[in-house]
Amino acid sequence: MAASRRGHATSADREAAVAMFKWIKLGQVFDPTTGGNGGWMKQYAQAPSALVFPDTVRVYFSTRPAADPQGQHLSYLAFVDLDRRNLLRVVNVCRAPVMPLGAKGAFDEFGIYPASVVRDGEDLRVYYAGWTRCESVPFDAAIGVAVSHDAGDSFVRVGAGPVLSHSVDEPYVLGSPKVRRFNDRWYLWYASGRRWTGDDKPEPVYRIRLATSEDGLTWVPYGQDLIETPSTDDECQASPDVFWRDGKYHMFFSYRHYASRRYRIGYACSTNLLTWSRNDATAGLDVSQSGWDAESVSYGHVFGLDEAVYMLYQGNEVGKYGFGLAKLDGHF
Repeated sequence: MAASRRGHATSADREAAVAMFKWIKLGQVFDPTTGGNGGWMKQYAQAPSALVFPDTVRVYFSTRPAADPQGQHLSYLAFVDLDRRNLLRVVNVCRAPVMPLGAKGAFDEFGIYPASVVRDGEDLRVYYAGWTRCESVPFDAAIGVAVSHDAGDSFVRVGAGPVLSHSVDEPYVLGSPKVRRFNDRWYLWYASGRRWTGDDKPEPVYRIRLATSEDGLTWVPYGQDLIETPSTDDECQASPDVFWRDGKYHMFFSYRHYASRRYRIGYACSTNLLTWSRNDATAGLDVSQSGWDAESVSYGHVFGLDEAVYMLYQGNEVGKYGFGLAKLDGHF
């Protein structure tokens, strides 16, 4: 899909963006600190990704056991099944991680986070950020893929290494993969680290980028940041979820100041997947006055169900207390 022009949209373009979305919050759906299944699912239900089945909606997420004595975490891929007729009702919590962590020295030895689960014919694929621990910075990450042949109860890696990793143009962490297919082509949006900043506890600064593929395994990066940033240049952007509706592509993404854990959900639109017009006021979902999502909302995932449009999203402390659900008011 060729771009009509390259670069970012102008302020005039932003003013012409679609009318405000309005999301009605339905409530917190799952909190692993109270509803987790075993010590491996003690806290965090991050980056929810939904798949619709005849009777249920399965939501995959990344979860963690308690930190070890040194304060180090692991993260695993898990799921819960929601009643399709009542999406606030959890009918099943998986009993074990759906895939093991990577082998010693592998890129995903210590964690699988976050993830995007998509259908591929009769199989399922999960694209995920595998991470490992480092010395000068807390972690490093690259993007891997695994396949399920049993309707998503378990996944097997296609190989021990990542499908998208460091390059001359992208030398730091790669994460937050979100995969969609348009016109029989695979599109992978992800966060690419620009630099690490801070001395005592370094934090990465990252931007949203795009790679495309014919088979979902061999990826060609576009090589440019997609979403414009404030003049401070230290904004972090992640979890870009893209879908097509009414003649344009819509992206809901997360953003924060690099030193803050308090994400917000932003919005951008495009007609060609390469040139995006940002208008965060259009996103239509913000923090609540109190409760589990009063400090932060992020990692939104949009899906359709029975002629309605929903968004799963995580709340305070980057999803430590799980995820909730909102429903789009009206159509667009």
